[in-house]
This record gives sequence, structure tokens and C-alpha cells, in this order.
Amino acid sequence: MISVVILGAGNVGTHLVKAIQTAENLSLVQWYCRDPKGVKSPIKDVELCHDLEHLKLADVYIIAVSDKAVSDLSKQLPFENRLVVHTSGSVAMKQLDMKLRRGVFYPLQTFSLTSEVAFSDVPFCIETMEKEDSKFLKNLAIEMGSPSYMINTEQRQALHLSAVFINNFSNQLYRIAHELSDFKSINFDVLKPLILETAKKVQYISPYAAQTGPAKRNDRVTINQHLRTLESHPEYQSIYEQLTQSIKNTHGFKKL
Repeated sequence: MISVVILGAGNVGTHLVKAIQTAENLSLVQWYCRDPKGVKSPIKDVELCHDLEHLKLADVYIIAVSDKAVSDLSKQLPFENRLVVHTSGSVAMKQLDMKLRRGVFYPLQTFSLTSEVAFSDVPFCIETMEKEDSKFLKNLAIEMGSPSYMINTEQRQALHLSAVFINNFSNQLYRIAHELSDFKSINFDVLKPLILETAKKVQYISPYAAQTGPAKRNDRVTINQHLRTLESHPEYQSIYEQLTQSIKNTHGFKKL
């Protein structure tokens, strides 16, 4: 049985708590949140802790707080030589305090409190200082039903940047599309099958091969029509132009 303490009650921490609670060979010892009112999604049969001095002994302590708080929290931990890992995609492992056995247990997925997550679809990126800790974290991922990969800091930061393009930026494009369709009294549901099909395509062909649309075929008539439609939305017009040119560059059409 692997014993775990979760430090942090945000989106990632909350989902980790749920996953650990339901895993047969994992034991959630404590859930730390500095603010007693900070747990936004209460979970039954979990021992909450609001004082770092009262942390109990565990096999691993998982820090799931904002990137800017990771280093300071690790320095405040009242013990040495215990395995402490963070879940950040961008924070270097060496930002954890040197008194600790340091590591990274980064779940490459998007988390929100309103949406359940199947951890079988959550790959963990693992980095440690010690080889034995790597084996331990791989076993932890297995017990959670998740795949895992040994990824160094530079690779993880590149993955995190890639994830921002895939998730955060694409979601902003969905929001823009939602606004444009609402503006013409069109139900956004009409576009949802297209969103799903686009995501499905890259499961079996490359994004390069999956690209379609007016920019790829250099359809200037359609592109100019779209730009005229966006004249009342200059910010979106600029985004359209930049993305169109990026696709043209990728597929061999030079800038006019």
C-alpha cells in the first residue's frame, strides 16, 4: 500500500484526491489546504490538514498548487529526506527545496472541478533525482491506472508549451467561434461535431496531413470574404490573418 499526502486543493489536487481514494492499493493519508475554506469540492472520509506542522508520515507528498507557490511551499515543509514531488508542467524540479528527495509527477491533462477525469487517459511525466524514486513514481502511476513517461525538465517544459497551444489556445478559438455564431443567432451545438472530428483525426494521422480549409489551398476569395466579415471584430481579424499565414507558410504558399 502506497501512502500519499496531497498538498493543495485546486483543480489538480482535488482530482488527485479522488483518484487516490478510489485506487485499491493507495492510501490517502491527508489532504493539506492552508485555508480551511479552500476545499471547494468536499470529499467524504478525507482527513483535512491546515497546518504543515501537523503533516503525517507518508511515502510521497504531492504538491499541487500554483506554479509560483511550489518553491515556497516546499521550503516550509517541516521535514527532510522525504519524497516530495510537484505537478507543474513548467516549474523546474530543482525549485523544490534541497532538503527533500525531489521529483516531478506532472499529469498532462486539463482539469476542472465541474468535469470528471478518467485517469486512464492521464499520462504522468516523471522526473526524479534518484533512480529508485523514478521506479516508485511509475508504480504510483500504475496504481492510478495511468500511463507514465520519463521526461526531463526541458522536455516537460516543451510539452507544457505544446499543451497550451493544444488546449488553452484552441479553447480560446472555440470561444471566438461561439461569439461569432451567437452574433448571428446560430446555436453553437451545430459546430460541436466538427470539434470532435477535428480532435479524432489527429489520433491516427498527423496534424500536417489533417489540415484542410481555405488557407491550405490558398483560396484567396474565401479568405478575403472572411476578413470582410470580421471587419467589425478587428482583434479576431488579426488572429485570422496570423493563423492563415501560418498555415500558408506550412503548406508552401509565400506571403503576398
